[in-house]
Amino acid sequence: MLNRRYLSLGLLASCVSRPTFAQAAFPERPVKLVVPFAPGGLADITFRLVGEKLSVLLGKQVVIENIPGAGGFAAASSVLRAKPDGHTLLVIANGTAITKSLFKTMPFDLVRDLAPVSFAAYFDLVLLAKGDGPYKSLADLLSAARQNPGKLNFGSINPGSTQNLSAELFKTSARLDAAVVPFKTTPEAFTALLSGSLDVVFESYAAARSLVDGGQMRALASTGSKRSGYLLLVPTVNESGVPGYDVTGWNALAAPAATPPEVVALLNRHMNTVMNMPDVKKRLLDLGTDAYAGTAEELRIRLNADIAKWAAVIKQVGIAQQ
Repeated sequence: MLNRRYLSLGLLASCVSRPTFAQAAFPERPVKLVVPFAPGGLADITFRLVGEKLSVLLGKQVVIENIPGAGGFAAASSVLRAKPDGHTLLVIANGTAITKSLFKTMPFDLVRDLAPVSFAAYFDLVLLAKGDGPYKSLADLLSAARQNPGKLNFGSINPGSTQNLSAELFKTSARLDAAVVPFKTTPEAFTALLSGSLDVVFESYAAARSLVDGGQMRALASTGSKRSGYLLLVPTVNESGVPGYDVTGWNALAAPAATPPEVVALLNRHMNTVMNMPDVKKRLLDLGTDAYAGTAEELRIRLNADIAKWAAVIKQVGIAQQ
């Protein structure tokens, strides 16, 4: 009788301990990071570097899967169909927040269906002028725009992109009458700038670095709230005469909402370790970004704030929902 009692208690203890053991075993297999952009872009390069470091920390291979296009829906849908156990994660960006206001309906809810894990990097855009052109500073550009209303052209990539909306927000914040001209690709916008068809282009420093370093382009101002480590010599739009203007890009990592909190917390700790590695910080600085992981709560707050911010800009500009 006594032996049966101890046997029953032992079986009960074994059953109770199994979920804890299963959760502690994460990861049990390779971890997949789904990138909603084509290979070779800033987010792709960043997370390939992150994946190499996470593979060591997790003890399992971290693989990158690129699923570009469709407004990021295809990548997100792939992640949300997977088991919410932390083995399939989604790369998100500031553009993800913009997407919510560009489409009438979405197959998922950014806030409800995703659990923020951590940031990976912050980066500013820059206002780029022709290197041998008339604008030596943002003050020169603002003066020319106000003296010649309706005559200046600001370039960006496609409507609804971070670059495009940053140009629109700049017009509104500075109270300028100027045209925002969208191009399909960054090289096309740069060609127009260098030919004199555009007065300024809004783009990432990473995309323009070789042209800036070579003197063909001049960075008039950066769009963030403070000077970035890779652009310490370039003043911000805010300090150059447009108070309150702030556009900061970011890349981050999210998981399906039902992912166990302890798995999210583990991933966040590892992301903080990775983003503080000197070689990672240097590599990302060379790409024109500042490595930063932060907390999952910081990412949640930023995502919600950017959704609201860009929804207001999109409504004001009058971009039609798709």
